Amino acid sequence: MTATPEVDTGAKILNPATGAVAGMVRWTDPADVPRITAGLRRSQKEWEARGAAGRARVLARYAVWLGEHRDEIESLLIAETGKSATDAAQEVPLLIMIASYYIKTMEKALAPETRPASLPFLSIKKIAVHYRPRPVVGIIAPWNYPVANLLMDGIAALAAGCAVLLKPSERTPLTAELLLRGWIDSGAPEVMAIVQGAREAVEAVVDNSDYIQFTGSSATGAKVMERAARRLTPVSLELGGKDPMIVLEDADVDLAAHAAVWGGMFNAGQTCVSVERVYVLEQVYDKFVDAVVRDVKNLKMGAGDGFDFGAQIDDSQVDVTARHVEDAVAKGARALTGGVRPSGPGSFYPPTVLVDVDHSMACMTEETFGPTLPIMKVTTVAEAVRLANDSPYGLSGSVFSRDVERANDVALEMDCGAVNINDVISNLMCTTAPMGGWKTSGIGARFGGADGLRKFCRQETIVAPRTAVGAGGNYYNNSPKAMKRMNVMMTKFALMRPKRAAK
Repeated sequence: MTATPEVDTGAKILNPATGAVAGMVRWTDPADVPRITAGLRRSQKEWEARGAAGRARVLARYAVWLGEHRDEIESLLIAETGKSATDAAQEVPLLIMIASYYIKTMEKALAPETRPASLPFLSIKKIAVHYRPRPVVGIIAPWNYPVANLLMDGIAALAAGCAVLLKPSERTPLTAELLLRGWIDSGAPEVMAIVQGAREAVEAVVDNSDYIQFTGSSATGAKVMERAARRLTPVSLELGGKDPMIVLEDADVDLAAHAAVWGGMFNAGQTCVSVERVYVLEQVYDKFVDAVVRDVKNLKMGAGDGFDFGAQIDDSQVDVTARHVEDAVAKGARALTGGVRPSGPGSFYPPTVLVDVDHSMACMTEETFGPTLPIMKVTTVAEAVRLANDSPYGLSGSVFSRDVERANDVALEMDCGAVNINDVISNLMCTTAPMGGWKTSGIGARFGGADGLRKFCRQETIVAPRTAVGAGGNYYNNSPKAMKRMNVMMTKFALMRPKRAAK
């Protein structure tokens, strides 16, 4: 099922690294989205009826297709994003890992659950909770990981029995069409469709879906949630981040430096959970900075093969990065590497290490989404935690220390959805754990084991009798005396546990 009918408007998609045409896309007429969604709803009924085991077989075929077409996907990904081959290689394997996990666990996760009675005298009832898929899940994905962000939630929604309506970023629409082709080529039913376009396309997806999974900026996420509220459509939002790293005085400095450079520069810094600011205890500050500068000077910037990281998505994103660096330098910071916007073609910005920074600077308080690494010296762990929490964001963070228990204690003081100890970004690989943010970094979570599937479901409780005895004791057809006796007995039994616990 295609969601890109022949409409009058479309666009050339340009490679931000070279300016070359990566491909053409036709925008979806927003007025056509209700028809597309109606088709998904029809197909979803049969998809749900296949059961978890039947859907798992289809998802397995799709995972195999992803593996077999990885080179083709990554070539197109590089063309529309300007990524390095190193960074582009991360997306397809992540999707295959997610699919593999759900193929293994989805039948058990979605099976009806029996629940015990809350009190012994209520055990005359059998309680079962069923997980029924929401018919159409709208997935609105950003441009920084066009493949992974589009389907890491899409695979879970499909596993749950939903149909998915995909809305890729208008900046990176090409790989979405290829992923849809793979779904069809895998022999899958028509429970995946694409809507192409910008703001009006997003609005149409929100207005016609039964659940919204949005990944993007905090400002846009708030608008999506506001629009979804008009129809009481539930949402899950994974939004911006300003992830802190804390380096304690007993850390393995080389390991911490390697992690900071990769976490800050990976994908040209365009990662929601990238390392955006670093707080280092003064005892190891100089050694850490030297190690970071050493690593950064070895990085190669460029698109495709042979490079560590590539272009930013366009010149507007380079503008943000440059503004943050210029603001920091104007306020007293020093750029030990980079710091100057290069001339020549492509939306590139060099890897930039900033020191002598503080929270008066945008590079420490606003999401940069670029290849910068501001490093701040602190005197105590308490100061590091206070500064790490001094942010409207709360997506994730990291702590480096040779004493893992100590690092764990520090992690529990940080106000964010996940903390990695002696590593960065690794929580994204932990499909059994929830991935979500606090504060303006979002609401809800992706992954989380069974919860990653059940979030796309409505819970239906079925209460059935174990026996006819005891039914109807509080119905109107009973005498007032009988009803009073029933209420007295229920209250007496219900008070037994509180009375014991209150002693």
